[in-house]
This record gives sequence, C-alpha cells and structure tokens, in this order.
Amino acid sequence: MHAPTGTPVRLTQFAHGGGCACKIPPGELEDVLAGLDAPVTVTGDTPLLVGAATGDDAAVAALPAPDGAAPQAVVSTADFFTPVVDDAYDWGRIAAANALSDVYAMGGRPVLAVNLLAWPRDVLPMELAREVLRGGLDVAAGAGCHVGGGHSVDDPEPKYGMAVTGLADPGRLLRNDTGRPGMPLSLTKPLGLGVLNNRHKATGERFEQAVATMVALNRDASAAALAAGVTCATDVTGFGLLGHLHKLARASGVTAVLDTAAVPYLDGARQAVRDGYVSGGTRRNLDWVTPFTDFGSADEDTRLLLADAQTSGGLLVAGEVPGAPVIGELVPRGTHSVVLA
Repeated sequence: MHAPTGTPVRLTQFAHGGGCACKIPPGELEDVLAGLDAPVTVTGDTPLLVGAATGDDAAVAALPAPDGAAPQAVVSTADFFTPVVDDAYDWGRIAAANALSDVYAMGGRPVLAVNLLAWPRDVLPMELAREVLRGGLDVAAGAGCHVGGGHSVDDPEPKYGMAVTGLADPGRLLRNDTGRPGMPLSLTKPLGLGVLNNRHKATGERFEQAVATMVALNRDASAAALAAGVTCATDVTGFGLLGHLHKLARASGVTAVLDTAAVPYLDGARQAVRDGYVSGGTRRNLDWVTPFTDFGSADEDTRLLLADAQTSGGLLVAGEVPGAPVIGELVPRGTHSVVLA
C-alpha cells in the first residue's frame, strides 16, 4: 500500500540502518574475502594496478596507450546504501557524492556513472524515487560526470547509489599502501556524520551542517593532494576514521599516531554521542579496531566518535592539504596500527 498522497515520508524509517553504517562489519567482510584477493591471470594489455589485496577505495587498471599518448588508467567502483536522511533529493545527492568519492580517493576523475536503485514500489511513491535520481544527477553534473542510465529492482528496502568509472594518471595515483614514516596525516572533512544522521533518524531533527558536508565533493581535496605530490590517501566512510586509518597503516606497514585534540568534529556531534545516538555500525567498528589500537587515555565518547561510521566523509591524506588540519603522522611500525596521543 502506498503512503497517502501529501503525507510527509520519512525515508529513514524504511531502512534497518542508515548510509554507510549499514555496511557489512569490516571484520566479517575480511573473513568472507579471505583468499579471494589472489591474483588472477588475465591476458591482454590492461594490467591491474590496484585490486582487492589492500582494501583500497577502487580498482584501477592500466589502459593501452597509443604511441606518443600520455598513459591513462581506468578507475572503477560502486557504492550504494539505505536512506541516511529523510529528504529524497538530499539522499540522492549524498549517495552520488559518496560514490564519486572513491574515484577522487584514488586520484582519479569520474567520467561516467550508472544508477543503482532498489525501491519498494508498493510502499513508497515512485515520485520519491524520481527525486532520489534527480539528486544524483545534479551532483554528478556538478562533478562533470555523465550518468548513462543504470539498473533498478523492486526491493522491500530502498537503496540508492552509483557505479562509477573514472580516469587517472597511473603514475600519480593515490593509494592506501604508499604511506611512509614521517608523513603527516590530514583530514579534509570533520567527523560526526554518523551520530548526527542517527539522531536525525531517531528524532527527525535536520542537521544542515551534516547535509552540506556529505554533499560536498572530494574533488578539490584530491586535486590539492595530487598537486602537493601526495601518493597515499583514502576516504573516510563506513568503517570510521579509526577503521580506515588502520587499513592504511596496515597496508603501508607503518603505525599511525593520531593527535585526538586536532581531529575536527561537526557541531552537535559530541552531544549526540552523549545523548546515545550511536549506531550499531559504529560500535562494530570500535570492536574491530580495538585489538589494533592503543587508545591511551581517550574516553569512551572520543573512541566512539573516532570510530563513527561516516557517510560521504572526507579524505584522509598522508601529506598536507591546504585548509585541512593535520591530525597526526605516520611512524615506523610498532605494536599497534594506530596510537592515540
């Protein structure tokens, strides 16, 4: 049965989780993928440059270059999730920005996307699905990325995202396995998106600062990192800052020392944690990183915020990016992947 015409629809109430917090927990995912990242021999002239082995943000393959042409690589990714906000247009914008982010996190430029839409057509009006798609189209257009159709299914739970193809210079990729001791760590967006989105889901309160952060593209941050000669970066999404930092440190064979006082947060994020608006995804993130992290004297609220499951978060860059705070540094490998200072 469709929602009554004219009745405001709270999309977040139709999803068991919200945004990137609905990801399969990282520990479970790694167990599933164990052994499936073995190299596969593929004949041809498009060698795989980045695959699944280090858990990077996207796959990258080299393209054949005609004589005299500059080398190019193709970047491929897909990302979709359940509603993170109630407004259909905003959800579309957020999901598109989040999917495009994987290409930016590799140092690439998105050129083509296709929509991925799951919709409970007997429950939610198709007009709302149109608004979701319109939001995605607008963000892709702002990124200079074509949208060439996509795929849809009738599903009990609404989901939306994109599969995105981009181009990159194979000699100037941003990867999560090229960090070296002595590199500073910069973060290009504040944390707290997960707890604010969870509060929105529970209460209906709207947080404009969170929406503005999520719809902001990571294009400029990626370009600034490349211009500064950075080679190591990742984006901060569903596994939280600690999860993505652990993956970067592990892939690079280093330890990350995090200055907790330097980490930026959105207004209202700490209060949302105090009031108990912490998703199950965030708690699972914290459980996963705990064996690899020296928390020092950090209190429980700080630990939860650092593990907060972000949706369309910023770039975590091993290098300095103009305007982004430096939140730590990489040091030689120690007992833990991450040390809080």
